[in-house]
Amino acid sequence: MKTLDDIERELGPDWLPRIYRDRVRSQRTRAYRFDIPEKSNEAVILHTLLGVELKVGRRRFACPDLATARYMRVFARIGCGDFALPYDITKISALADELELGWQKALILCEEAAKSDDKDVSRLRSALVKRMRAGLAETGSGAAVPEFRQETRQRKKR
Repeated sequence: MKTLDDIERELGPDWLPRIYRDRVRSQRTRAYRFDIPEKSNEAVILHTLLGVELKVGRRRFACPDLATARYMRVFARIGCGDFALPYDITKISALADELELGWQKALILCEEAAKSDDKDVSRLRSALVKRMRAGLAETGSGAAVPEFRQETRQRKKR
């Protein structure tokens, strides 16, 4: 039976904490927080008359667009309530694709590792989610408001 280290090694660049650290936190982001339990959650994207919402358990969170809802759903599934949201909205869709791909690959490897018993699959998946959540928490969510370092003065001080 494969261990968590084997699964993480096999995922390589598709390991969620690595994608988050290298691709998300390396750019300008803002911290986002929603109140969800720290466990594996069922997250559903809803299309309502008021727009797009992410439903986690009994709670609903308004999202500006579908790409942001897909991005947030990955963190909701893991139970990570504090994460960084890219400030540049044009990059969210591609990052959501990468994160969802990493999540699906992790689930497939988890099922392959414990294909004999459903209890083993759920136990391994739970441990995998905990490790992902710890890796994301280690990187952190960053500042609530991104820094803007723009010099508006055109003349230099003497």
